[in-house]
Amino acid sequence: MEAVLFYVTAAVTAVGALGVVLAREIVHMAVYLLLALLGVAGLYVILSAEFLAAVQLVVYVGGTLTLIIFGVMLTARATTSTLTIRRSERLIVYVGGALLAGAIAVSVAGHLRDAHSASTGPAPVTDASPLALGRALLGDYVLAFELASLLLLAAMIGAAYVARRRRDSAASRGSAA
Repeated sequence: MEAVLFYVTAAVTAVGALGVVLAREIVHMAVYLLLALLGVAGLYVILSAEFLAAVQLVVYVGGTLTLIIFGVMLTARATTSTLTIRRSERLIVYVGGALLAGAIAVSVAGHLRDAHSASTGPAPVTDASPLALGRALLGDYVLAFELASLLLLAAMIGAAYVARRRRDSAASRGSAA
């Protein structure tokens, strides 16, 4: 039963993530993002990481997504605007996605190869307290933690770039009229 629940929750998360990527309207993207974030929180619960599930719900669903939805709703033009993707941006995404898929494949292959040998790498965290989680994140898993922070930084820079490009194009249209 636990495996079925895991696969259903993983499928909900994957559908939400795909919806964010494939949706054309910003409001639909926000709804799909909500679905994906709730699915991730469900995965945390299945993995007995209730603290992370609560943080996921409070920080991402409760805070970040609410801010996104209010920002979209308070911007009158944003609710009807659609996103257009340039050919060069698609190429960057495809190359980045292929590199990421390759890195994941190499990682999984290495993990499967090492699964038959003795324990390699850091020991799994068995204590689910916030103190143990903090020590694990800033100890054995500091590289993954820092890579996640770099990914979030790249997302923020990309969002600022998109917002600036829209503001500049709106200003140029306003001055031309």
